[in-house]
Amino acid sequence: MKNSLWLLLALLLATSGCNRKPKLIDPASKEAVKTQVNILRDTVQARWQEMVASDDAKLQNTQQLLTILETQPDANREQVNYIRRANTRLKILRYDQQNMAESARIDAYDVAQDSVLRMVYNMALPADKEPPTDIKTLTTQIQDANAEVVVFRIRYDQAATRFNNYLQVHGAELQQLGGQYSKLKPLPLFTLQN
Repeated sequence: MKNSLWLLLALLLATSGCNRKPKLIDPASKEAVKTQVNILRDTVQARWQEMVASDDAKLQNTQQLLTILETQPDANREQVNYIRRANTRLKILRYDQQNMAESARIDAYDVAQDSVLRMVYNMALPADKEPPTDIKTLTTQIQDANAEVVVFRIRYDQAATRFNNYLQVHGAELQQLGGQYSKLKPLPLFTLQN
């Protein structure tokens, strides 16, 4: 009986919520513009954070791989330390959402990271012997993350393009909102613009 009362109470609460009408927002209102631009901005930010998190994980896995490579009997510790320093500098070289407008920054980062990864792969996957499992596993994780860079950049560009287009179409409404909304600017893209 006691369980039946709880079930009845839960059912009443659930159905009473169904009787409420959802609050509708006029799509032409300032509130709708504000809500939509916030959603678009949050999506862009989420895409950026995914991309940076993947890159950070790749850098961390590279450091971990270098630590393992250093313990190998035939390791060239001087070379490992050189690569480790170069890998650490990559985070400093990495572009951000604003300075990536200078495509040379993206290119410089990509070239520096490719150089580091080539050296790591040559050391981790020698042609004359099979690497230990832990080295092979980490190398594969780094290669997989590196292959996903283009996908992350495309997804970011798609979200940023939707945001930029919205700013262009609703610029007057955003100016009327004032504050942070009147200061929104189009975001640079990975795709080269004409």
